[in-house]
Amino acid sequence: MDRFERFSFAVFEITRCWHKIAGEEMKKYGLKGTCAVYLRSIAKHPEGLTAANLSEITGKDKADVSRAVSAMIAKGLIIRECESQKSYRAPLILTEEGKIAVSHIENCIRVAVEMGSKGLIQEKREIFYESLELIVSNLQTLSKEGLPKGE
Repeated sequence: MDRFERFSFAVFEITRCWHKIAGEEMKKYGLKGTCAVYLRSIAKHPEGLTAANLSEITGKDKADVSRAVSAMIAKGLIIRECESQKSYRAPLILTEEGKIAVSHIENCIRVAVEMGSKGLIQEKREIFYESLELIVSNLQTLSKEGLPKGE
């Protein structure tokens, strides 16, 4: 149980801190912190990404994605590639201002990751990420299949 509490608290605290950092940085654009994730996801798909794809990739609900997309369009960071298509099916692409925002976000991420891992030697960092990926994979399987019966 101690491992569970340590793990849960650590993951929660990392997430809380990142949301706070992202929120502060995205205030510069008049947006919420979650838009940082959306903008980076769109940047990784220069051919365009639909709102439905964005919801799937980020694991965020469609309503949140829709509100964020509207806000990012209003701020001039993204556009719908084909205005004639239904809004949820139209590919979203970054504007030049959006590309500048993504560059800013990626710099913030780089600094946060560097500061967050300060004091870790490369070997421990690699072990940490391998371990974390294994835990994620195991928990994803468990969440899909449910707890084993009789345990």
